[in-house]
Amino acid sequence: MSASFDALQPVLDEHAAIEARLADPAVHGDPAEARRLGRRYAELGRVVGAYRTWRAADDDARAAAELVELAEGGEAAELAAELPALQTAADEAAERLRRVLVPRDPDDARDVILEIKAGEGGEESALFAADLLRMYSRYAERQGWATQVLDATESGLGGYKDVHLAVKARGTVAPEDGVWAHLKYEGGVHRVQRVPVTESQGRIHTSAAGVLVLPEADDDSEVDIDPGDLRIDVFRSSGPGGQSVNTTDSAVRITHLPTGIVVSMQNEKSQLQNREQGMRVLRARLLAARQEEVAAAAQEARRSQVRTVDRSERIRTYNFPENRIADHRTGYKAYNLDAVLDGDLGPVVQSAIDADEAARLAAATS
Repeated sequence: MSASFDALQPVLDEHAAIEARLADPAVHGDPAEARRLGRRYAELGRVVGAYRTWRAADDDARAAAELVELAEGGEAAELAAELPALQTAADEAAERLRRVLVPRDPDDARDVILEIKAGEGGEESALFAADLLRMYSRYAERQGWATQVLDATESGLGGYKDVHLAVKARGTVAPEDGVWAHLKYEGGVHRVQRVPVTESQGRIHTSAAGVLVLPEADDDSEVDIDPGDLRIDVFRSSGPGGQSVNTTDSAVRITHLPTGIVVSMQNEKSQLQNREQGMRVLRARLLAARQEEVAAAAQEARRSQVRTVDRSERIRTYNFPENRIADHRTGYKAYNLDAVLDGDLGPVVQSAIDADEAARLAAATS
């Protein structure tokens, strides 16, 4: 083993140990533990795969170099001609291994809850929030993820004042393929420039909608909530303009007293279902708050030039007259806004992933 990668042996040992545990049927009797092990196994798998690729390429280059020294005449020249390509392959594999050794966000494999809220611009902002909901839903569909609208408050013209969307991967995924790994960069203010449907003079208006992205807790046990810390109020659901859409007190408002976090749900007709959805969002918010505290205590360890906990950050502009999408953090710009809103968000997200990885690599090697 090359001296530069000697420290990897514990990683290889842990990967093998988890592989053995996952082969034990008894482990799968505890779904939470099986998910934890599966997530860790996938995380380590990236490193182990990169290490094995490097090891094979490095062995080939070393063997070729030894043969060149032993060979004579034309055979030596022939082997020497192959050596640079083999060494390049080994160097590239080593660089790939160094990159995957940079610590990942431990939440990358998690599912998420997206909160989209209308902001500046009134009804136009609510219509734009509906556009964002459609964009994320279509993008999730392309990725093979499942989506569920947990709660939504509609506006008079069919937009959304606010909406909660759960996005979930199907089965266990590698961290780099996780929902959080892709959508965590979407948090912030999204600005739209277009002629609103309510504009009679044809003037371009600027409005905005806010997006909050929360990593979802795996289960109830991950975020322990004392029932005594909750105040739960029930009320009658209402639709656009306050028009009653329910004749029973099925809507639920949950207040977490220690933190002051308030979650309201009224999408379902059942009080029990609204309460379950509300607790799901509350757990995600408490998990995010806990993780932000940890991140603040170890800011250098999880530093990122792309992701920020400042939810007021204006991250992107959607210019309809020019059919232009522009990300202000990464410098990404393209003139296919119509396609992006139809779910072709991949290149925009990738620009954020690339910038984040470059920042983490620079921090790890500085």
